[in-house]
Amino acid sequence: MMTDKVRIDTVDAHKSNETYLARQAEFESNVRSYPRKLPLAITKADGVWITDADNKEYLDCLAGAGTLALGHNHPDVLKSIQNVITSGLPLHTLDLTTPLKDEFSEYLLSLLPGQGKEYCLQFTGPSGADAVEAALKLAKKVTGRSSIISFSGGYHGMTHGALSVTGNLSPKEAVDNMMPEVQFMPYPHQYRCPLGIGGDAGVKALTYYFDNLINDVESGVRKPAAVILEAVQGEGGVNPAPAEWLQRIRKVTQEHGILLILDEVQAGFARTGKFFAFEHAGIEPDIIVMSKAVGGGLPLAVLGIKKQFDAWAPGHHTGTFRGNQLAMATGLTTLKILKDQNIADKVAAQGEWLKGQLVELQKRYPVIGHVRGLGLMIGIEIVKPHEAPDHMGSFPGDGELSALIQKKCFEAGLILERGGRDGVVLRLLPSLLISEQELKVFLDKFEQALLAAGVRPA
Repeated sequence: MMTDKVRIDTVDAHKSNETYLARQAEFESNVRSYPRKLPLAITKADGVWITDADNKEYLDCLAGAGTLALGHNHPDVLKSIQNVITSGLPLHTLDLTTPLKDEFSEYLLSLLPGQGKEYCLQFTGPSGADAVEAALKLAKKVTGRSSIISFSGGYHGMTHGALSVTGNLSPKEAVDNMMPEVQFMPYPHQYRCPLGIGGDAGVKALTYYFDNLINDVESGVRKPAAVILEAVQGEGGVNPAPAEWLQRIRKVTQEHGILLILDEVQAGFARTGKFFAFEHAGIEPDIIVMSKAVGGGLPLAVLGIKKQFDAWAPGHHTGTFRGNQLAMATGLTTLKILKDQNIADKVAAQGEWLKGQLVELQKRYPVIGHVRGLGLMIGIEIVKPHEAPDHMGSFPGDGELSALIQKKCFEAGLILERGGRDGVVLRLLPSLLISEQELKVFLDKFEQALLAAGVRPA
């Protein structure tokens, strides 16, 4: 039976950004967020560059919130999609296997600690939040306990359990009956120590605090099923965890039979200069949460589970869209390029160079209060340098100026995101294939935006 071909018009010369945005506002819920900060309709994308309906070009340092590890429309990724489409493979398989899924699974496992010999995979629903939900359920099933420890500033998703272990309070407003028995603890912060100590002493105090909470029989906190955290907090303001803090958390959780869940949804797959961010501390999680880059730009989420904790009975956690064959193809292609071309080493070197350039920029523009991050996961905290600093020397954050700089970046043809408390941190998550020349373009456009926002050199 023949059907009419569906034609997708990627460019309509008679429609502008304004037209598309007005139609989007008519069609979609108030919940949409990115179009309010980045008011454009994308008509073309290639590498780190996107073009809008007004034919303006932008350097994209958001890359699908870190999903597009190889940038937009990488030719090998596109070829992998075409190969699946012409192969005769089904596009959707529930959790039935295929030769493609077999190859993807073997390759992904080989990237896990110890080449994955102690791990098995669980394919969940297609989002990172879906995988977090599965991880929390599994930890409770394994341990027979009900409580979870999470950390202030952490982000794990917007579904019920994932939101319950997320630090941001705004999306929790007017949402009753969050998942009970979630205990939040302070997470180290290079610029704003939550204990008001700072430096190595602050990290040591936070390490002791966690250790004491678990070991103190009068802490008031029941032994948890799991501890969930990000080795580099993304939405929370690009906060890398100190290695010694992570190592102590790993040791304490092992001693007490508590599962350690590492959320690598944003920081994983060479983003921080290692294949996984937890590798900077040399630890092995019990459960690894993977999404975003693991699907090579298409929806896919997977857990890496230590085999000893694979306590599921058949069918006890299901999901219709576990078998996205296109995402496994694009994911496999992406993972092979990242590994074969040693992209993690490239990213580590570029990240150090870029942070150095931003620190030099900070000397001229003191509104840049702090530059931090690992690899190409970098945060630039915007502050009020003319107001009094706190006792640790940290200036008050300036969310209004941060928002204005983001707007001026957009006008200059640069797309980046904000995060952290009150949105004071400008965040970089570009394609991991970004070139040195394109990073220089970023620096030039970013300085243009600072000047356009009314920031004057010191």
